[in-house]
Amino acid sequence: MSTTTPATITTPFGFSSTATEVAQGIDLTGRQAVVTGASSGLGAETARVLAGTGASVTLAVRDVATGARVAKDIAGSTGNRRVRVERLDLTDLGSVAAFTAAWRGPLHILVNNAGVMAGPEQHTEHGWEWQFATNHLGHFALTTSLHAALASAGNARVVMVSSSGHQQSPIVWDDVDFAFRRYDPWLAYGQSKTANVLFAVEATRRWAGDHITANALMPGAIHTNLQRHLNGGGSGRVPADLIKTVGQGAATSVLLATSPLLEGVGGRYFVDCNETATVDRRTGTLHGVARYAVDPANARRLWDLSREILDRAGLRTEEGRPA
Repeated sequence: MSTTTPATITTPFGFSSTATEVAQGIDLTGRQAVVTGASSGLGAETARVLAGTGASVTLAVRDVATGARVAKDIAGSTGNRRVRVERLDLTDLGSVAAFTAAWRGPLHILVNNAGVMAGPEQHTEHGWEWQFATNHLGHFALTTSLHAALASAGNARVVMVSSSGHQQSPIVWDDVDFAFRRYDPWLAYGQSKTANVLFAVEATRRWAGDHITANALMPGAIHTNLQRHLNGGGSGRVPADLIKTVGQGAATSVLLATSPLLEGVGGRYFVDCNETATVDRRTGTLHGVARYAVDPANARRLWDLSREILDRAGLRTEEGRPA
């Protein structure tokens, strides 16, 4: 892994770049990739483009029937028959454990794309707030349980699909589950998306010796099923000229998963295929990463809290490496 990287990562790609353009000329034959939430939208497009590079791609989805139809379409459009579907429900620890126990061989790319946004107040059977459980804890359990597979790849990448919504809230350490606070769907969403960025920071630090890097991103404003809980669609507050196609929205995920420009780069946050600036107040735009979301101390604290939460629920995921 490279020990010297630029202070800010820039690439030739930008707002209008598509995932297909970003992956052009990249050959990932022989590598294995997993994309969560790949039965529609950004996840399906990310999986399609990764399959187009020759990678073996697993669609990790809740709805296996829908996933199977998407996988068939991907195989048909790319000519890559190494596309399969496995069930994964991120709010069900048994489902996460079954998925990781069944995994065989190295894992070169893990795209943690699945997510929910601004839904009504809901808690899992363990009492976890639904957005924090789905967007963060489920992916934390999945990724740490797959650590050995990632490490055996020799140069694995983890991609965390976050959001500019992380600027809505830091981690509220004493009440992540809204047990005492009045529930606010946007604060809950923001906290979960902050967690995605912090995971990338700490995973890169902890797993540097295994040559595993993790980065987070804001895909942009795209009309997908993610906005199903919002009246009138989720992108109504964004100017029309800033709305991306699904192909453009998947570009940054694919860049972080495949580009040689990101070799050895981890713990960063990207927007429009480039690293964005660290900010100390809400920007009012889709750019900028809050300082609290890339703070190393916060990242370590969240890792410890997440491990404690999952341990209490009976799922041990940590690879055993000391901090």
